[in-house]
Amino acid sequence: TEMYDTTGHDLVNHCVNDILVHGAKPLYFLDYIGIGKVKPDTVAEIVSGLSRACREAGMALPGGETAEMSDMYQPGEYDLVGFIVGVVEQERIIDGSAIKEGDICLGLPSDGLHTNGYTLARKVAFEIAGLEPDDFVDELQSTIADALLAVHRSYAPIVHHLLTRFSIHGMAHITGGGIPGNLNRVMPKGLSAEIRKGGWPVPPIFRYLEKAGNIDPVDIYRTFNMGIGYILVVNAADADAVENEIAARGESVFRIGRITGGAERVVLVE
Repeated sequence: TEMYDTTGHDLVNHCVNDILVHGAKPLYFLDYIGIGKVKPDTVAEIVSGLSRACREAGMALPGGETAEMSDMYQPGEYDLVGFIVGVVEQERIIDGSAIKEGDICLGLPSDGLHTNGYTLARKVAFEIAGLEPDDFVDELQSTIADALLAVHRSYAPIVHHLLTRFSIHGMAHITGGGIPGNLNRVMPKGLSAEIRKGGWPVPPIFRYLEKAGNIDPVDIYRTFNMGIGYILVVNAADADAVENEIAARGESVFRIGRITGGAERVVLVE
């Protein structure tokens, strides 16, 4: 698509969310671009996305590295890599150890695929369905390119606000591996999470890919975020108040599951 200004935005927000699960605030970000031949306009667009996202996150972009390697990259290809440093007081680190049976799982919606599952998405959209990037898809009410390139959102503004008001027991950024592959990272021994698949509306892009690619229902939930980009685990007594606070700030939230006893695993139920 030659839309280069959103890839940096995606990368920064992904990194911000990754450290956010521990309650950390971002301090600075460094980027690396590996490319076959430097095209100033292309690099400028990439960096514009990086800088825009860093400004939104309130962190510095003090520098980076660009490597031109014509024997490593085909024309039009580049690698974009990010490194983030954040800070959280030791006594305020969230690591999931406070999660207990009966806690409620609240899901914050994603804006699309975010930054995971694109190998499968490309295969389905462009090989199996035979689409071109600019093809309009009725089920999506957009081109396939616009649906796939929706920017990976940052959850930092709403989550840091919640951390000043509530005790959050655990958090998960839903990336590669979907809900099962990420929520289980914060599950203490002897506890499981039961997630209701019907607890939130699944965005059309996922249903389109599932149908067009005839993807197994189990596999699709282990590949994509399926519309939930971030999960908060909270005390059952606080769940209503947390939901109300999120809604008061204009954000959507879904009560998608609960913590139960049992082996450390995440179970998806109908």
